[in-house]
Amino acid sequence: MSLEVIEAQTGEQPVATVLILHGLGADGRDFVPVAEQLDLSSIGPVRFLFPNAPVMPVTINGGYQMPAWYDILGADITARQDEKGMRQTQDSMNQLITREIERGIPARRIVIAGFSQGCAMALMTGLRFPERLAGIMGLSGYLPLAATLASERSPANADVPVFLAHGTRDGVVPLTRATASRDVLLALGHPVDWFTYEMEHSVCAEEIADMHQWLLRVLA
Repeated sequence: MSLEVIEAQTGEQPVATVLILHGLGADGRDFVPVAEQLDLSSIGPVRFLFPNAPVMPVTINGGYQMPAWYDILGADITARQDEKGMRQTQDSMNQLITREIERGIPARRIVIAGFSQGCAMALMTGLRFPERLAGIMGLSGYLPLAATLASERSPANADVPVFLAHGTRDGVVPLTRATASRDVLLALGHPVDWFTYEMEHSVCAEEIADMHQWLLRVLA
């Protein structure tokens, strides 16, 4: 899967990369304004990558075509999962991370992040990536293919910092699904920083502030 990727750098010769995956029906521009609020100048120049998901029919939306990282097959997002689509996107994200390493950014200086569907793919990719990453950031999403994680996760990322944040009034991905995902990660020994906010399926200013502090810590 060849993806169009929006790139932004805060300066020349970046020392870290933050890869951010948008949610269903959005595109790479969706999180550019959020990234612009993150002052990471204390760690040096940072490259942000905002890939655009391919356009595909989405079953839960009557087959309507829209940007999606994988198909949503039903209202219960974990009962039937588009494993083929998820693994194709995982492969694309692996390629983007590998390209950053080839461009001179060590894996330990790369964060993969995402919102909703993007959160799912950030968790799926980051926890299975063969080299140690700086961190994984998941916003308003869930852990996909949770049953295979124990056997497929990468020993290199057994202790990678994980940021999980969710709205208490989220009507798209229920909070219970997010807490279940958190508990799976904790049970496997992954360190998780867990945040909740009085919001729906969205991003709020308090959350961005917490993201900012977490990124400064994991990229220090």
